[in-house]
Amino acid sequence: MHRALWWKDFEFGDGVVTVKKTGARLRLDPGLVGEVLSWFPFYFVVEGWRMRRSSRSGPKIWFAPDRPRPWYLIWSVLHAAGARIAKSESEADAVFFFDDSTISGAVESPASARAINRDCQSIAKSHVGTVFEQCFGYPLNVDPTQFTGELVRKSEANGAHDGQIIQGPCAAEPGFVYQKLIDNSIAGDLVEDLRCPTVGGRIPLVILKRRARSDRFANSNAGVEVVETHTVLSASEQAQLAAFARAMQLDWGGLDVLRDKSDGRLYVVDVNKTDMGPPIAMAMDDKIRVTKRLAAAFLDFLHPSAALEQRTRS
Repeated sequence: MHRALWWKDFEFGDGVVTVKKTGARLRLDPGLVGEVLSWFPFYFVVEGWRMRRSSRSGPKIWFAPDRPRPWYLIWSVLHAAGARIAKSESEADAVFFFDDSTISGAVESPASARAINRDCQSIAKSHVGTVFEQCFGYPLNVDPTQFTGELVRKSEANGAHDGQIIQGPCAAEPGFVYQKLIDNSIAGDLVEDLRCPTVGGRIPLVILKRRARSDRFANSNAGVEVVETHTVLSASEQAQLAAFARAMQLDWGGLDVLRDKSDGRLYVVDVNKTDMGPPIAMAMDDKIRVTKRLAAAFLDFLHPSAALEQRTRS
């Protein structure tokens, strides 16, 4: 089993699970219990990869300041790639700066090791909106005191999932960002998010996440579909998203992208440098396929020859 005592990351009390690192609070209800039980089969698949490949000579990755837990996407990708978590920083082939915090401090890394996400120090929603406008040429963030009509209010904090549609103009509250309301609705009274896993600026595939319009800001999905990147993003849009990832200094992560039905434009509404996944609602075969695809992309990002070796071994 995974040797890190990951269950100590949580506090339980009064029917609520609290994530110690971020302070996020989850109601311990049948839905949450069902999601956890649905997650375990994939966890055991990845454990099998880890045990079979732990003795192989894959790249060694050191994580700082935190070590990824099994529900983070990089944990399953790491083991699918045949990579290993380094025992010390000095032996690492790469140093992955892994921190759930919205704003992280600068961290030093050995000159000999590849640095991943070292300089991605802010994923605050206001910063994401500023960088987005610089790269795409049109705004996402709005001034609520000057905006008339429906807008979205969100916490600046990572992983809050507390978006609300409110009416402007209104006073700006500290700790919140205000964004244009994107019409990403599709048939069936659903909304659709484009989760774009990003490795070195490249998007190997896109995960379409669909949920009821009434649950548009929730963290659960009514359906999930994996598609090839070129089927939903043009070449120029992929180039814009790559430029955005570079501007965010994001080497690895997930971009939450919405396409506005009214004008066809893309909007990057969130950046995840410690993204979770694969999504619970995804079929097991798709979870395995997505993880292996991202593992190949991760190895290619670290070293092209290592990626070739991994694909041959698989």
